[in-house]
Amino acid sequence: MKRLLLIMTFLMGAWLAGAQEQDTSGAVMGYIQDGDTIIFKNIKEIPVFPDREFKNNRQYRRYTRYIQKVKKVYPLAVEARELLKKYEPEYYALETRKEQRKLMKQLEKELLDKHKDELKKWSISDGRILLKLINRETERTPYSLIKDFRGGFSATFWQGIAKLFRNDLKAGYDPDEEDQVLEEIVTLIELGYL
Repeated sequence: MKRLLLIMTFLMGAWLAGAQEQDTSGAVMGYIQDGDTIIFKNIKEIPVFPDREFKNNRQYRRYTRYIQKVKKVYPLAVEARELLKKYEPEYYALETRKEQRKLMKQLEKELLDKHKDELKKWSISDGRILLKLINRETERTPYSLIKDFRGGFSATFWQGIAKLFRNDLKAGYDPDEEDQVLEEIVTLIELGYL
């Protein structure tokens, strides 16, 4: 019985050892110094953020609500980036302005059909976060995107509408100063912590 238990333990240990994941980070360079081999490897960057300190419970609740809003809005910003990658070359490959407008109207209709009900439930602050995240993901302001794809008149019109709701389509994304908290939250979402 002891022998059977010992064999089972050995087999289980060998099975578990084989189930470990392989290290996929490749060795870049190594050298020998005083009989020791020193290997340099590329490893993933690990962002470190300081712990948030809140003066009171109200600040903590505002921060957690902000996280929920970013989590709700972020997938649409990523979708905007992917759509831009997909349709921008196709848009500029079209020869006439009429064909370009037709493509934009078709894309706009598809997006509205897909997200209309969801967008109706959004607040103004959700839209403000989306504008910042679109700027972050596409590296272009929403104003410049509208101007490039819909024309200057449309861009000016929508900038005026945004101003009525205290938004700015021309506002940039500043991850080091103004949008530092937003950048931190998005980074944590991308890493899977939130």
